[in-house]
Amino acid sequence: MKKLIVNSVPEGLYEAENIPALFEKEGIEYHPVDEVNWASEYPYKPKMEFAIAHTDHALLIHYRVEEDSVASVAGHDNGKVWEDSCCEFFSIPADDGIYYNMECNCTGTLLVAAGPEREGRTHAPQAVLQAVKRWSSLGDEPFSERIGAVKWQMALVIPLSTYFLHDIQSLNGQTIRANFYKCGDKLQRPHFLSWNPIAIEKPDFHRPDYFGELSFR
Repeated sequence: MKKLIVNSVPEGLYEAENIPALFEKEGIEYHPVDEVNWASEYPYKPKMEFAIAHTDHALLIHYRVEEDSVASVAGHDNGKVWEDSCCEFFSIPADDGIYYNMECNCTGTLLVAAGPEREGRTHAPQAVLQAVKRWSSLGDEPFSERIGAVKWQMALVIPLSTYFLHDIQSLNGQTIRANFYKCGDKLQRPHFLSWNPIAIEKPDFHRPDYFGELSFR
């Protein structure tokens, strides 16, 4: 199981577009999402890395991606963002087994849902989604797949209230289970990468039994 320490940054009302510069200033480390768990069927391995930090009230995440094509077709929040160029963060914030999937395509269209298993998940209400600040180097307008090598970035400021089925006041001093993913189910080269490896036969990110650990300091 992979483990990492999530450091705090000074408290502030950060805008998403400022997160890359903040992380550089604070020396926040980047980590590769490079586990190709189903290489026989989905061998393509784009480059993705993430950095994560926190304040008392929010998670800050920065994704950096290089891939052979890019798409943003899902036109609204809680849509099928996983079919686009998509980065994902799954986590269990409490001890009750409920995990959250926070999935964001390359123009900041967001899906957030929660529940104890893949089926019957509860989607976040729009007020919760709107509170998540987002910035993409590709802008915020949907577009069909663009073929050709591309580099893009995504930054998110995720209030702890995004854990909408819980009342999480702070993660400082806590250790939670989590995983990060890169996918693109309907791109010309579908792929399913993870940070912590997943030892099952078919692609499935809804596997909290294969989450790694994040320790908040």
